[in-house]
Amino acid sequence: MQIKKVIGIGNALTDFLVNLRNDDVLQRLNLGKGSMNLVDSEFQRKIQGETADLPHTLSLGGSASNTIRCMARLGAEVGLIGKVGRDSTGHFFEQALENLGVDPHIYHGVNRSGRCLALVSPDGERTMVTYLGAALELCEADITPSVFEGYDCLYIEGYMVQSHSVIRHAIKTAKACGLKVAIDLASYNVVLENRAFLLDLVDKYVDIIFANEQEAAAFSGEQDPEKALEFIAARCELAIVKIGTRGALIKEQGGERIHVGIMAAAKRVDTTGAGDFYAAGFMAGLCQGLSLRQCGTIGAIAAGKVIEVVGTTFGEDAWKEIFSLVERVKTEKYLF
Repeated sequence: MQIKKVIGIGNALTDFLVNLRNDDVLQRLNLGKGSMNLVDSEFQRKIQGETADLPHTLSLGGSASNTIRCMARLGAEVGLIGKVGRDSTGHFFEQALENLGVDPHIYHGVNRSGRCLALVSPDGERTMVTYLGAALELCEADITPSVFEGYDCLYIEGYMVQSHSVIRHAIKTAKACGLKVAIDLASYNVVLENRAFLLDLVDKYVDIIFANEQEAAAFSGEQDPEKALEFIAARCELAIVKIGTRGALIKEQGGERIHVGIMAAAKRVDTTGAGDFYAAGFMAGLCQGLSLRQCGTIGAIAAGKVIEVVGTTFGEDAWKEIFSLVERVKTEKYLF
């Protein structure tokens, strides 16, 4: 499968990353470790108050935004649909996209811009507490056929399922315009809460699915990742199931299963954005017409680098290393 130009849609968020000393705060607030939780502004402020004395970092966020921004750095032609508030945070978000060469289809809402509070455990696992704010105001009227002109793939973050009507409208409009549809299932608890909706969506419209082991199990009902992969691959053109330190399983419908390993991180600091960057590397490879094994390897490279830092932003030296490794992958001299 080859695609050329990708437009993403997702919650336009700024990330506020907090490094926890231990997981006590998660237990005290009844937050499942590794989960994503939608909350109101008051509850999010309460958590920020309880963690105010801990180290923190501010960066651009949003799952689809992370993927699209990484794809842009990897040379893909990309755009992003989202909604922010009429505030400095929203302006920062939109300007950053333009600076990276992302075509921004960013609308402006009434509420303040959304924020994701990412609580990073000592082992690098992140638990997300998200106030969507203006991101939740994205509506069907914002998504017209003209938005998809020039693109051939729509990439959706699974967190968007908080609005079934909007995500279904976006997908149906994109398909009517001839686009492929890719979705990242995003979080196991989101999948469990929306499984029937996601199954229907996938069976009718979705071409590419990304999931980690937990998400694949929640979606398929199969605890074995190979069986989960088969379940998913029977329902779309291309299925990718990430299996942690064992790498990823990739399968085209009717094709052979491919296993691709990981790029070992120098230090596992924060898993925020790892799945987003994996999808970015994989999709960027598809845009360049590379093999599925090459795509999976580039995904592993991008994911391996982002977990070495807090958040999803790293310096030019890291990007130069990524570019060098990607060039080796293109000549099939660096495959896991």
